[in-house]
Amino acid sequence: MNDYTTSLLTNPLREGQRLQAPVGNCAIVIFGASGDLTARKLMSALFNLARRNQLPAGFAVVGVARTRMNDETFRQRMQQAVSEFGGEAVAGPVWDGFAQNFFYISEDFADLQGRSAVAERLADIDRQRGIPGNRLFYLATPPSAYIGIIRSLAERGLAGPKAPPQGWKRIIVEKPFGRDLDSARALDQEVLRVFSEEQVFRIDHYLGKEIVQNVLVFRFGNGIFEPIWNRRYIDHVQITAAEELGVEGRGVYYEEAGVVRDMIQNHMLQLLCLVAMESPVVFDAEAVRNEKVKVLRALRPLLSPNDVEQFAARGQYGPGSVGGAGVVGYREEPGVSPASQTETYAAVKFLIDNWRWADVPFYVRSGKRLPKRVTEIAIQFRRAPHLLFGRSPADRIEANVLALRIQPDEGISLKFVAKSPAQGLHVRPVDMDFRYGAAFGVEPPSAYETLLLECLRGDPMLFARGEWVERAWAYVMPIIETWAAAPSDFPNYEAGSWGPQEADLLLARDGRVWRRL
Repeated sequence: MNDYTTSLLTNPLREGQRLQAPVGNCAIVIFGASGDLTARKLMSALFNLARRNQLPAGFAVVGVARTRMNDETFRQRMQQAVSEFGGEAVAGPVWDGFAQNFFYISEDFADLQGRSAVAERLADIDRQRGIPGNRLFYLATPPSAYIGIIRSLAERGLAGPKAPPQGWKRIIVEKPFGRDLDSARALDQEVLRVFSEEQVFRIDHYLGKEIVQNVLVFRFGNGIFEPIWNRRYIDHVQITAAEELGVEGRGVYYEEAGVVRDMIQNHMLQLLCLVAMESPVVFDAEAVRNEKVKVLRALRPLLSPNDVEQFAARGQYGPGSVGGAGVVGYREEPGVSPASQTETYAAVKFLIDNWRWADVPFYVRSGKRLPKRVTEIAIQFRRAPHLLFGRSPADRIEANVLALRIQPDEGISLKFVAKSPAQGLHVRPVDMDFRYGAAFGVEPPSAYETLLLECLRGDPMLFARGEWVERAWAYVMPIIETWAAAPSDFPNYEAGSWGPQEADLLLARDGRVWRRL
């Protein structure tokens, strides 16, 4: 019995949980295996799954990239990556047993003119390890390579109609899923020529975080919250994803993206849907994803540039100070144009036109070079209709707020007012906190661990469906197009501040303010 299993059995808060059976023998084929994503995220996730006996005995990781390496060099590099990014040095029998499942092929797989060794090598590995043709293809490459790899999988008989009938075939596509509505549709058409929708897993790492998954359990598993989860009791919702960091050497990428493409279209809209969706009839992937699509259908569209001006605000950071250290402005970052019009901050007011949420605004903001790194969902309830207390200037009667902290320190807090321990009737706000790690006695698995395992099991609940992606792009395109056509006076917020004045005005027009984090 390993440490992970022991923690499940000894912690009373995990009573009733069980470890799911390992998946069947399979080959995980990582395209772009020499890249940053594989080193920083995928290898540590796979190693942790293996240590918890959640990978099958007969699994193989086959790396494919243009970088010249052999199997042994690949294993050594992955050992270095797990030690560096996994937070602990790895060596000895545990690592050796894991690494013997690694193989590497050096080639440009998307080049259909050249001969490929991938199919032949996979067939050999299947025979050696008893793998019945099960394949997980992971696109850990730049998005520009996606279509070429997908076409090559079909032409080389590894997926699609030419693929052998035995075993399952699945593909993980990393975001961004296109850079606008048209490119997202084009990518989806290419993917669905080779794979069925059930085989496609569009990964959004936010959906792998434990507290994000807990939103559904919190709402639909507790009888005291769902009855008040509506316009009658909730005043508004704020969803924040703040980062201290700048673009961290990714200036060239960020110039093409901006925060709307990078965060709002995917992560932030996913969080909004989890908060706003109706209860599914059954808890399965299609039922949950159907309800999330319904939320996007109900979003009030932005039909004109005037709508965008009223419902969205943008910003770009200038020089300033973060954590006591001076930092340059976005336009001074490597790879960034000195006259850049790319937004590094965006705030959007969403309205959902349905019975549950009519007239309840959802304020969403995300930005770089803000004072701290924090992602949270804050539900602010309506104030008590008649205030019996708090008539003294020393008293503060604040609205109740339910905050779901996604990062860091995953947890949930509820703010309410209580009598202070002093003579006389004086009140002040207090917080009741739940911290995930403290309550359950274990660190939650990383998002990539969760998502990789769910994909291997064939459960798409935590992945974006094609229709959802298309509708999310359709909503944000008026914002992107309006801002592209009308240059802004950038920079308009100092690094280390909470964003531009325009974002404050977005709430001030409604008589509200951003929550202090």
